[in-house]
Amino acid sequence: MNIKQKLQKNDCLEQMKLLYSTDNEGAKKYTNRYLHLIETYCSVFDDNDQEIRLFSAPGRTEVGGNHTDHQKGHVLAAGVNLDIIAAVKENHTNTIKIKSDGYNMITIDLNQTEPIASEEGTTLSLVRGIAAYFINMGYTVKGFNAVMTSSVLKGSGLSSSAAFEVLIGTIINGLFCNNKESAVKIAQIGQYAENVYFGKPCGLMDQTASSVGSFVAIDFKDTEHPVVEQIPFDFTSVGHALCIVDTGGNHADLTPDYAAVTAEMKSVAAFFGKSVLSEVSENDIYKNIAVLRKKCGDRAVLRAIHFFADSKKAVQEAEALKNNDFETFKKLILSSGISSSTCLQNVYSTSNPQEQGLSLALALCQKILGDKGAYRVHGGGFAGTIQAFVPTELLQTFHDEMESAFGEGNCHILSIRPVGGIEIA
Repeated sequence: MNIKQKLQKNDCLEQMKLLYSTDNEGAKKYTNRYLHLIETYCSVFDDNDQEIRLFSAPGRTEVGGNHTDHQKGHVLAAGVNLDIIAAVKENHTNTIKIKSDGYNMITIDLNQTEPIASEEGTTLSLVRGIAAYFINMGYTVKGFNAVMTSSVLKGSGLSSSAAFEVLIGTIINGLFCNNKESAVKIAQIGQYAENVYFGKPCGLMDQTASSVGSFVAIDFKDTEHPVVEQIPFDFTSVGHALCIVDTGGNHADLTPDYAAVTAEMKSVAAFFGKSVLSEVSENDIYKNIAVLRKKCGDRAVLRAIHFFADSKKAVQEAEALKNNDFETFKKLILSSGISSSTCLQNVYSTSNPQEQGLSLALALCQKILGDKGAYRVHGGGFAGTIQAFVPTELLQTFHDEMESAFGEGNCHILSIRPVGGIEIA
């Protein structure tokens, strides 16, 4: 039975329904997406469809713990039902060839496993770094051909880069490692490639949420060995949709705004002789507020207060989901959002106070949802996206009003995907 026949079987349709939170008709559309990808593979590589294998890795959404990861706190994240998919076949050479929709073919020679300076910041570096890690673990990694297409929205805070890293790791794990490596290990390999080969310091939240799937609670106290817990929660049962609203945002350089959050939190930690806030006692912050105000400034103190509150809320949100208490979960999301606005202060840039798309979107959420939903800034903040959990009966109104304010195509209706990186069929 070839891959096209497998895709038409009932168990594969059930898999599509699970991955994409859809019904029978929707599952058929997603099946056709994979069938089209197989045709693209055959065309690009002038090959037949024998021995083709299919893989998928989801984007992710940050749910709880806003700017807590870099202080080694707690985070709650989740995989979403947008993904990058790949049709793959071993090519029995030492070369990986990848053709992504809308991009030129990239070629990676596996004889060279060290970082290449000229590749820094490119997709090539990520693939080389991931393959090199598996090779250094003792696996025999050979070449393969792949075509890919993505529904993960770029610039939406859903982390298309982490999904790509997890997809490459899942492919290599499936083709050459007999799936021996865990989802968390694949996430760590992606982080390694991004840090060492791509040249971008990053945490582990994005890769972990994509690789593990569902809701994922992470404790970053030991960053070498983070405590990761998948929380199986049936999001389809609670009558809500996850909406990500892209407010357009400030196109100026927001790096100073992001850097100030980390620097100010670290300045408070440094007052106590520590490197990050998770090493400091919350009580000590309150006992020393007067002197901290003078030494670090009021905003730094507020941001430290936010860290402790939001790190605790991330744990409480995870507990609420474990207890199937979605109402408490929503209250915690709202409380977290208020803390981001008032203490963390990352809903607009002080360098451009005329532009406050995030604040406006949150105000519209309050008007439309009242006490029926939950909403917060999404990701790093200062510009970009907000996140809302919207009751089904208000979804159309919410969607229409948000797109009226921020433009057509900027309110994305999603669901939580119960599994992470996976081989299809």
